[in-house]
Amino acid sequence: MTQTTEQHADLAKVPAAAPVPDATAGTPGKQRDAFFDNAKYLAIVLVAIGHSWEPLRDSSRAVSALYIVVYSFHMPAFIVISGYFSRGFDFRPDRVRRLITGVAVPYLVFEVAYSLFHRYTDNDPSMEISLLDPWYLTWFLLALFIWRMTAPIWRLVRWPLPLALLIAALAVVSPDIGDDLDLQRVLQFLPFFVLGLQLKPEHFQLVRRKEVRLLAVPVFAAAVGFAYWAVTRMNMDWFFHRDSAQELGAPWWAGILMTIGLFCCSLVLTACFYAWVPGRPRWFTVLGAGTLCGYLLHGFLAQSASTWHWYDPAWLREPLGAVFVTVLAAVAVTVLCTPPVRRIFRFALEPEMAWAFRRDSEDRA
Repeated sequence: MTQTTEQHADLAKVPAAAPVPDATAGTPGKQRDAFFDNAKYLAIVLVAIGHSWEPLRDSSRAVSALYIVVYSFHMPAFIVISGYFSRGFDFRPDRVRRLITGVAVPYLVFEVAYSLFHRYTDNDPSMEISLLDPWYLTWFLLALFIWRMTAPIWRLVRWPLPLALLIAALAVVSPDIGDDLDLQRVLQFLPFFVLGLQLKPEHFQLVRRKEVRLLAVPVFAAAVGFAYWAVTRMNMDWFFHRDSAQELGAPWWAGILMTIGLFCCSLVLTACFYAWVPGRPRWFTVLGAGTLCGYLLHGFLAQSASTWHWYDPAWLREPLGAVFVTVLAAVAVTVLCTPPVRRIFRFALEPEMAWAFRRDSEDRA
């Protein structure tokens, strides 16, 4: 699969109350919020569906338009929630330990796993394992680690969101930023994380009012219509936030305008997405705790589809074929988010690792 699918990584890891996506479901003893678990599950379904659409983009302008609309808000939606649950992060021993076991360790495990998978399934012996150059879905884990480490700083500065937007704009006009740590995406998505740090519960209640829910329908319809028009007229790589303006063939000043414009557009669509997320428990609410598992594991399916030519049958590129692929992707990632699958992979996604930490650090926590 191409690098565009990497962006979805993020999505899978936003927890319902603490330091990291799944592995950070919150402080022990605290009740999970159904709204955030529902939002995480629905977002990871959109991630999987987006990956399933990618091979179909060349054969369908409509699929391309829907793909761009989904890409414009699903990552921001996850990152905002991630920032929201990082508001209380400091360097207290228990929180640092949770950050290590819930984000850093899964990053290391899956960075190695994806690299080896690519090396042997694609017969690419030149594929190197580089922990400083995230590959495929793992970029979001590394980004989340960096963002959360900076959370105390954003609570100190006077104008955090404008400063984060300035940093994002400077990144867009800086083609010399290399691939190390995937800094382009880390910096370009930073404003959404900082925004999440500033939000309060009442802000989420505000976008879930009935009038906002009704308004979200024409807004999404307009977004799809614009995307359909823009597919053949605009460089869609802007929505992936992984390149500078110069690398996209645009003047540096266009990068600044696009940073602000895309932030506003993504924010509006993210609010519309939240407006339609159920606030009460549903049959899929429990799956919100397993989105990190679904996110990281479904990537192997997406990679396999490309490697083993699952999209070769011509009927898959017909409208009914696209519907079939969409449903199949949603079902597959739903299964991967279930508690049994999560328990199987707990060793990699939520390790205890008591052996790695000093006992006195637990006492201080």
